[in-house]
Amino acid sequence: MAVVISNKSLNLVLMLCLFLIISFAEGKQIGGIGFVGVKATPRCQQVYGVEAGDTCSGIMAKFKLTAHFFAINPNINCNTIFIGQWLCIAGTTK
Repeated sequence: MAVVISNKSLNLVLMLCLFLIISFAEGKQIGGIGFVGVKATPRCQQVYGVEAGDTCSGIMAKFKLTAHFFAINPNINCNTIFIGQWLCIAGTTK
């Protein structure tokens, strides 16, 4: 048995798909659909190049940083920082 879909129904489905794709791509909500609790985008104002022997806690102490350090470096893995890696030491999250 063949299923027949009208052009109006197909257009409606395609438009809904387009809105969902845009919503996910932009990380915004459209009519309550989308990512809930999207994290703020960090804006770095000053960077530091990791040197031999550096650790996250050592860098935080050196520059008197708080837990905000992790907000402006959201993808940091303190177990795998490497020499020459750029870390944000001053910035904002918007």
